[in-house]
Amino acid sequence: MIGHLSLGTPAQSDVSAFRKGLSEMAYVEGRNLAIEFRWGQNDRGRMQELAADLVRRRVAVIAAAGTTAPLTAKALTSTIPIVFQTGIDPVQSGFVASLNRPGGNVTGITTEDSELGAKRLGLLHALLPRAERFAALMDPGSHNVGNEIAALQMAAAETFLPRPLVGHLQVEVFYAGTNAEIDTAFASLVQKRAEALLVRPHSLFINRRAQILALAARHAVPAMYGRRADVEHGGLMSYGPNASDAPRQLGIYVGHILKGEKPGDLPIVRSSKFELVINLQAAKLLGIEVPPTLIAVADEVIE
Repeated sequence: MIGHLSLGTPAQSDVSAFRKGLSEMAYVEGRNLAIEFRWGQNDRGRMQELAADLVRRRVAVIAAAGTTAPLTAKALTSTIPIVFQTGIDPVQSGFVASLNRPGGNVTGITTEDSELGAKRLGLLHALLPRAERFAALMDPGSHNVGNEIAALQMAAAETFLPRPLVGHLQVEVFYAGTNAEIDTAFASLVQKRAEALLVRPHSLFINRRAQILALAARHAVPAMYGRRADVEHGGLMSYGPNASDAPRQLGIYVGHILKGEKPGDLPIVRSSKFELVINLQAAKLLGIEVPPTLIAVADEVIE
């Protein structure tokens, strides 16, 4: 029996990809494996109890998705193997000692979303080459926010505008941790005439996708997201890790541990599959003509 721990909901996790990874290692739920799923329903206050329950049940491995789940599980056990799937730097966040030799009872997969902010800014600038004022929406309670802000500022400083008077992009960060704060952030960035928006793929914002998409449409703000699901639900553009690759790798690594390998000896897997998705219908509603060069490099274009 293994445990699967996540702050989110089943709808926010690709459980089928996780099961696929397990099956590639010859473990099939209901045949030679039982899985205890614990979902936080986006309530951080529940995570301690959910993780403690898995520890009490003495599961063979805990698969922990996100940021809160691995940290909570690690604080409760130093003996049960933990395999994480996260979008932040696992060394800086204290998950493991190093990428090559994690040590202890923890290993896992990282998509390192915090490093993708600069890439997203570049793609958004390629879509809107005349734009100068960019906004970034971030959850103040998320880890490594400071690192991403620094990366965005550096990228903005190094990105020159295609004009006779060369200038630099301006990126202002807006923080939001509740529905009301998201409304306030949008009102503020519109008042300050932000020409485009980067929405950080925090679990908080994934859970409030409908609200953010509605606000972006209402205020006609071109926005770049971190998950293809945002674009599939009407968003303009997204760039981020392949949605099913990381949970599949999570299943594979759990399988390695079930076969007797030690988590501390398994190097951290860094996702290498990233995808650009563009919604042409959303672009049309915003009056934006997507450059052919962007369409050519997109992994998927939604008509």
